[in-house]
Amino acid sequence: MAKAVVRAGLVAVGLAWALIAQVALAAEMKTYVVAGSQAATLDSCVEPTDIMRRKHMEFIQHQRDKTVHGGIRSSKHSLSGCVDCHVRDEPDGEAVPIHQKQEFCGACHAFTAVNLNCFDCHAAVPKGPGAALASKAAYQAVGLEQSPRAVSDGKEH
Repeated sequence: MAKAVVRAGLVAVGLAWALIAQVALAAEMKTYVVAGSQAATLDSCVEPTDIMRRKHMEFIQHQRDKTVHGGIRSSKHSLSGCVDCHVRDEPDGEAVPIHQKQEFCGACHAFTAVNLNCFDCHAAVPKGPGAALASKAAYQAVGLEQSPRAVSDGKEH
């Protein structure tokens, strides 16, 4: 009987710790926007936040299909639009690649344990000064010399 009471007490303490950790994590990831990015200065994304959290991949895939199959290039749900808005800059002006674990896409995908392979081919920083260096540094951070796409066709992208 005493063992059962101790076991129940340990289970209760474990559940309490799990609940506290979950609440703390939820509070920490409340905004899902990285300070220093353009998105941090805006009231909302291209869609309401709750919709973007649930359907961003559908928007990106739909935009991909319109662009690749129909040649229609708009920016409302484009991946480059996400990158332009959600990437933050270091104090020296260098863009921080969006898919690194502490950044916007990387942090959420790491939290949800979802593979983030968009940036195997797509730029993880906005185009502009320093973009090539930041992109190369991001690939090196994950153990690659250059993007897999560049390796496959022998061209630097």
